[in-house]
Amino acid sequence: MIEILQWSTLSVCSALAVARIPSAVRGRNRSLFAIFVLATLAILLSIDEPYMAVDSWLGSENYANLILRFIIYVTVFLAGRGVAKAFDDSRALRRLTGPVGVGVLALIMLATVVLFLLADTAGSSTGLAALPGRSPENGLLIGFYAAAGRLYPAYVAVCLLPATLTAVTQSLPGAVRVGAALLSLGFFALILGMLFPVIPDSLGFLQPVINYTAVLALMAGLACIWIGRVLLRRAKPSLRAFTEK
Repeated sequence: MIEILQWSTLSVCSALAVARIPSAVRGRNRSLFAIFVLATLAILLSIDEPYMAVDSWLGSENYANLILRFIIYVTVFLAGRGVAKAFDDSRALRRLTGPVGVGVLALIMLATVVLFLLADTAGSSTGLAALPGRSPENGLLIGFYAAAGRLYPAYVAVCLLPATLTAVTQSLPGAVRVGAALLSLGFFALILGMLFPVIPDSLGFLQPVINYTAVLALMAGLACIWIGRVLLRRAKPSLRAFTEK
């Protein structure tokens, strides 16, 4: 089941990236193209075979996982900024790109690097699954490292969820409202990710389900907004700006 989710998500993200190539070549909304490309790379590094190949090339110290974390941070930042602009949410935009948002991102990135360097990460392990059991101390460090990786996406989700939920009920093109609903689902899943430490082992399968649901919902939501612009030219000015810049 997990493999089906992984490859399905990879297929969706890569297809969206390919579909955006013509517009990106013309200079239209290259940030959306970048989001789809980065999401594709993130999913690739979440799958066993690509991860092991890349990490082996990097020295088998799980640097591929650290790279994955930073790809996720950049992807979520770009997507969050775009969604805030799309729904004309200046407060959320300030919280993401203003001093507070930049400070939160910088602190989380610093914590990610420090925790990674402090932990014993020798030996490639997709998702670092084999590392916590080496010692209680290492397990704690890996746990904090994983939590730091989930914190920034959850922060962005908290900032934007009110705007996307409100957009679902507004007089917007149907495709845009569907996109807002999907984005809301994705943001909710990102927030749920902060509860991973309290999920019992017997329900551990829920973690990848929540993760891939978040990615699929966010990418599909962005695609719906883009499609709404294509099908209905009389979009809200802020949405037009999001899809054309």
